Amino acid sequence: MPNQDLSISLACWNYDRALGLLDGTISVPGCAVRAEAHPPSTLFPLAVKEARFDVTEMSMSSYILQVAQGEAAYVAIPVFLSRAFRHNGFVVRADAGIETPKDMEGKRVGVPEYQMTAALWMRGILADEYGVDTDTFQWRTGALEEGRREDRLTLDLPSHMSLAPISAGESLQSLLLAGELDAVFAPKPLNALIEGDPRVRRLFPDFGAVERAYHANTGFFPIMHAIGVRRTLAEAHPWLPKALFDAFTAARDSALAHLDAVWRGSANRLSLPFFHADMEETRAVMGADFWSYGFSDNRAELDAMCRWSQAQHLAPRRVAPEELFHDSLL
Repeated sequence: MPNQDLSISLACWNYDRALGLLDGTISVPGCAVRAEAHPPSTLFPLAVKEARFDVTEMSMSSYILQVAQGEAAYVAIPVFLSRAFRHNGFVVRADAGIETPKDMEGKRVGVPEYQMTAALWMRGILADEYGVDTDTFQWRTGALEEGRREDRLTLDLPSHMSLAPISAGESLQSLLLAGELDAVFAPKPLNALIEGDPRVRRLFPDFGAVERAYHANTGFFPIMHAIGVRRTLAEAHPWLPKALFDAFTAARDSALAHLDAVWRGSANRLSLPFFHADMEETRAVMGADFWSYGFSDNRAELDAMCRWSQAQHLAPRRVAPEELFHDSLL
């Protein structure tokens, strides 16, 4: 630990579990932190192309690929700011003849980025749980609903696979509604789905039950994003990754304590009618430590992600989970 504070820049999205660091309520011993809140759509291209911040939220799929290529400017700490079950994101045309996951083989499937972490998980789920060969999909990439989106990393997919970007001005949702796509991997609820458009539906209508069963079967709560520390900074200050891990853990614990207090309160301070039922069910299914940090407790899940990255033609080699994280946190 230095005699004076090390000045570092830190950027992540304003999750409740990160607010303590963003607002300065929780400090990092030995550091003077300049914290900024930015959405992942802003941070991930910066992490891949510029490594602008000393400490940053980053996509796990992009990071695994960069580690496999020997090009990672950051080293991860096992703080998983974003986790999300993904069965809810399989959206299909109502008339596409897709009744089971296996029916998706050979179909035209849209995804914002082939290498994005949500897609890594969704393909992994289809392969492991349902025996689906996602190499047979006719992949189309681009903006989900509006704007423009491109893969942030160069891909080297085998010649037997079909992947092409959609045209400028198009969106995956508009192509799905027009019948030019059969399905979309949606990392957030599609507006057409929310609005009840009869042309689209979820592949798993009772996705909540399917996701709970998936967790019971695998123990996984899909990891989306981790925190990265600039590799040169971690090498110069080997105490820093552990100090950051402890600070992020304290911020998470503070957020979960607040959530618990709201749950146990006599008046519901959140505008969620079924909040109490959701809290009780979450704890019944996943236990009290449902937002887990740390390497050992999540190794099996991380190993699956590394396996999928190679199997899906992203990482050129099988990465071991231990390669992803700073030695002090293994």
